[in-house]
Amino acid sequence: MNKTSFRLALALSVVTTALPASMASAGELGIFEGHTDIGKPQRTGSFRVEPNSGAYAVAGGGANMWFTNDAFQFVWTKVAGDFALSAGIEWLESGGNAHRKGCLLVRQNLNPGSAYVDVAAHGDGLTSLQFRETEDGMTREIQLTQKGPARLGLERQGDTFIARVPGADSGSELVPAGAFIRVSFPGEVYVGLGVCAHDDAALETARFTAVELQRKASAPGTPVLHSTLETISIASRDRKVVHSVAGHFEAPNRSGDGSWLIFNSGGKLFRLATSGGKPAEVDTGFAVKCNNDHGLSPDGKLLVISDQTRTGKSLIYTLPASGGEPRQITDLGPSYWHGWSPDGKTLAYCAERDNEYDVYTIPVAGGKEQRLTTAKGLDDGPEYTPDGKFIYFNSDRTGTMQIWRMKPDGSDQEQVTRDDFNNWFAHPSPDGKWIVFLSYEKDVQGHPANKNVWLRLMAISGGPIQELAHLFGGQGTINVPSWSPDSRNVAFVSYELINP
Repeated sequence: MNKTSFRLALALSVVTTALPASMASAGELGIFEGHTDIGKPQRTGSFRVEPNSGAYAVAGGGANMWFTNDAFQFVWTKVAGDFALSAGIEWLESGGNAHRKGCLLVRQNLNPGSAYVDVAAHGDGLTSLQFRETEDGMTREIQLTQKGPARLGLERQGDTFIARVPGADSGSELVPAGAFIRVSFPGEVYVGLGVCAHDDAALETARFTAVELQRKASAPGTPVLHSTLETISIASRDRKVVHSVAGHFEAPNRSGDGSWLIFNSGGKLFRLATSGGKPAEVDTGFAVKCNNDHGLSPDGKLLVISDQTRTGKSLIYTLPASGGEPRQITDLGPSYWHGWSPDGKTLAYCAERDNEYDVYTIPVAGGKEQRLTTAKGLDDGPEYTPDGKFIYFNSDRTGTMQIWRMKPDGSDQEQVTRDDFNNWFAHPSPDGKWIVFLSYEKDVQGHPANKNVWLRLMAISGGPIQELAHLFGGQGTINVPSWSPDSRNVAFVSYELINP
C-alpha cells in the first residue's frame, strides 16, 4: 500500500463516536482520531491540519511534562501492536522556554500519570527518549547525541521502544539512535503528537511535518544486536548516549580525568572520548583476544588486560595506557582482572584453580599470587575501596549471588546485600560513598548477556538499595570500574535486539 492509500485508509477508519468538546471534528483530524489536553494546562491547547502541506500544527500549554507531571496537548489515534511514527518537528516561534517539548508519543491511556514513552524535541535542541514505566511513576530519560535532528521516529517492536534519527550515511532514512526502553503496554495504546510549553502561562506551537504512522506486523528474520555506551547521573537518573552501533562491545572504563573511555570489542580494546565520536583502537601488541576484564592504574599510566591469545586461557597483562607490548603478570589461567589497589602496587582478580573460582591478589611487579577466599562456589569481581581498607566482591556461597566485602588480606569477610536478586560486580565510587552493582532476577544463573537487569546503588555506610536504571543487558554492561572521577555518574553498556 502506498502512503496516500495508507493515509486514506486511516482517515476512513477514524472513530465516529462522540468526542469531548476539546477535540476537533473527525474531518479535521487527518490520520488521527482525537486531541485533548492531558492534565490541567492553564491555557487550552489546539490542533489544525494545514490544508496545503498536510502538516500538523499543535499548540500546547502546560507547566511541565516530566517526573509525575502531565500538562500538555495530545493529538492521538488508537493503535494495537507494533507501529512506527515519524515526523519533522519545528517551532513556529523563536524563544520560549528552553525545555518546551514537541513529542512523538505513546500512552497507555489519556489520564494524567499514564505510563508512556516519547521521543521529545526540546526548545534548546536537546533530543531524548522519555519514559514512565508504571502508572503514576517517575519519568526518566535517555538523552541522544543528536541535537535538533531534521526528523525523529518512535518505533514499537513488542515491548521495546526505539528512538530513531536520520542516519549519517543513509540520507533521510531513520536509524536507531541508541536509546531503547522496554515498557509493557497491554491492549490498545494512544499514539500521536504532544506539545508542552513548559510555562503554564504560555501557549507554544510546534509544526509536525511529513507525519507518517505505520501499523506493522511482527518483523520476520533474525534480530540484530545493538550496543549503546551510556552514562547515568546518580542524582537525576538521567541517561546519556555516548556511542551506539549495530554490533557488540562491552565493559567501559573511565580515564582518571574523565575525558575518555576504554571498551572491548572483538578481542580488541578501543578508546573513545566521553563526548562521543569515533573510537580508536588501542595497540595491545600480540594480545588480540582481550575479554571484558580490563582497567587503568590509579595514576593512569598503565592499562591492565585479561587476554587468552597465547595459551587459550585468560592471563593478566599490563601495558602502557597509550598502548604497547603487554607484560605478563599471572602465570596460571584462567585469571580475570577486576581491581587495582589505590597505591598501584597490587592487582585483585578472579581465578580458577583446581575447579574452584576464588579471589586472588598479586603484585603488579610480578610474584606469587595470594588466595583470599576459600568458600565453595564462585567468588568474583574483587575491587578495592579508594582508601584501600576493603575489597568488595560477589559470592554465591549463600545460594544466590550477593555482594560481600573483606579486608585486603582476606580477613573479616562479611555479606553486604541480602535480597531476592543475583548481585554482581560492585564498584566503589572514587569518593568512597557508594557502590554501584548489576542485579539479575533470582532465577538467572551466572551473568549472561541479553537479560532484563538493573543498575543499583547503595551507600558504603549501609542503608536502602536504590534503583538507578532498568535495562536490557548483563554480561558486558558494567563488569569493570566505570565511575566518573567526581563520583557523579557511571558509564555502562545497554543492549537491544532489533528486528530489521
